[in-house]
Amino acid sequence: MGDRLKGKVALLTGGASGLGRATGELMAAEGATVVLTDIQEVEGEKVAADIAATGATCLFRAQDTTSEAGWEAICAEILDRFGHLDILLNGAGVGGAGGDLEEMALETWRHCLAVNLDGVFLGCKHGIRAMRQGSGGSIINISSIFGVAGMSQSGNYCASKGGVRLLSKAAALECAKKTPLVRVNSIHPGFIDTPMVASAVQRRGQAFSDYIDNNVPLGGLGQPMDIAEGVVYLASDAAGFVTGSELVIDGGFLAR
Repeated sequence: MGDRLKGKVALLTGGASGLGRATGELMAAEGATVVLTDIQEVEGEKVAADIAATGATCLFRAQDTTSEAGWEAICAEILDRFGHLDILLNGAGVGGAGGDLEEMALETWRHCLAVNLDGVFLGCKHGIRAMRQGSGGSIINISSIFGVAGMSQSGNYCASKGGVRLLSKAAALECAKKTPLVRVNSIHPGFIDTPMVASAVQRRGQAFSDYIDNNVPLGGLGQPMDIAEGVVYLASDAAGFVTGSELVIDGGFLAR
């Protein structure tokens, strides 16, 4: 397709499906060497093989993003094998519990925060360290429209994604005056046609499906490639003066 990411090495968590898969496909088409990670090993290996079959360099590694040792290992492998890390997409995440806070178990709260926020913190920590051993890079953190606005029965999810939003800004400010430069931005997807949204619709029923239809000005669900295009822009040199920003891709949901 192009060469917007030619010569760059990209690490994508949550790469086995949904937004991560679409982004991996687009990054590879734009010339990047792509490393996908996920806890879904069979699916991840299949995605990596499909991308590699196009002639791109793509590999898969199993990774629990809540494990600091796992982050240390994957970053060390990338630096040893490719010599540099230029792009990190912190895309691994889980949905909310779908229940009222007064009934939510502490374990349920902590699991969501661990994956959605602790995992992004660890990614930023070790991604920045790895990128500084090369010529810098770009970190893109997947937040949500519900990191900006609240939604009932999703308190843990909103808290985690709101944390990603402000963690991204804090990290961007820390990195802005240091060299080599690491840029940090967040993307806030709306309702996108992914397994996570499909699961939420199935769990919450027709009322939730109607809520989406009635509250997205452009109508219905967005596509994973809509988000992938935003990620590739922020990862590319075209966004060289962009850091600490929040890119909303939501069909107009937050504009209401």
